[in-house]
Amino acid sequence: MLTRLIPASQEALPAIGLGTWQTFDVRGAGAYPPLRQTLETLQVAGGSVIDSSPMYGRAEEVVGELTAALPTRDAFFYATKVWTQGREAGVRQMQDSLRKLCRSSIDLLQIHNLVDWQTHLPTLRAWQAAGKVRYLGITHYTDSMHGELERVLRQEKLDFVQFNYSILDRHAEQRLLPAAADLGVATLINRPFTEGGLLAHVQGRALPPWATELGISSWPQFLLKFILSHPAVTCVIPGTSSPTHLADNLGAAAGPLPDVATREKMAAYVRTL
Repeated sequence: MLTRLIPASQEALPAIGLGTWQTFDVRGAGAYPPLRQTLETLQVAGGSVIDSSPMYGRAEEVVGELTAALPTRDAFFYATKVWTQGREAGVRQMQDSLRKLCRSSIDLLQIHNLVDWQTHLPTLRAWQAAGKVRYLGITHYTDSMHGELERVLRQEKLDFVQFNYSILDRHAEQRLLPAAADLGVATLINRPFTEGGLLAHVQGRALPPWATELGISSWPQFLLKFILSHPAVTCVIPGTSSPTHLADNLGAAAGPLPDVATREKMAAYVRTL
């Protein structure tokens, strides 16, 4: 498994993780076995990052229940978010997230979509000082907010920034990815398949024959390997509830990465489909 260093600590982080939006928002014990297998698949391959949020329905609670039953639960890297207005509401929500995740502390706490970030950031810093949080971050998911993310990164010392980036949605390359690299901020990449739109775009189309030179055997690997080849990307968090799909995704973190010229060749190929 390819790893990238978190600039704030030089801790190595596996380069592909697991998003839980929609995929872990389930009810009933019957829905749990494939999700448990998905989490086990992540660990067996050397992955660790699980990203969730109070916004994602029951996802935090499901992650907490499933990981609590695993002997290796402390080997995961748990990331969640605060997504509300007001200091007291934020504290209650963060406490609730810890309870749902069955954790006394969290690896990464992020301010979701920059909601009331000026209010929440002092609380997050206090939690970090108290050892309840290891890393702090901010997130968004649209190109239009990349400028605001950059502004906050330049104004405040943060450990992580999470945002959208894909082979056909490269707005982040203009300023946000370079800014994160310059400022020593780790990056989590959401919407790598544009919520499935990219996979639909390439469905039924053949991979280029030269993809095998990069160890690529599927379209998800092709799309993820493009993202991982940007040096400012720390970890990509595609969401899935399928252990088979996750195993395929994780294959992108093995083998060689494309150079600059090959990256452009990959993007041009996808644009022609």
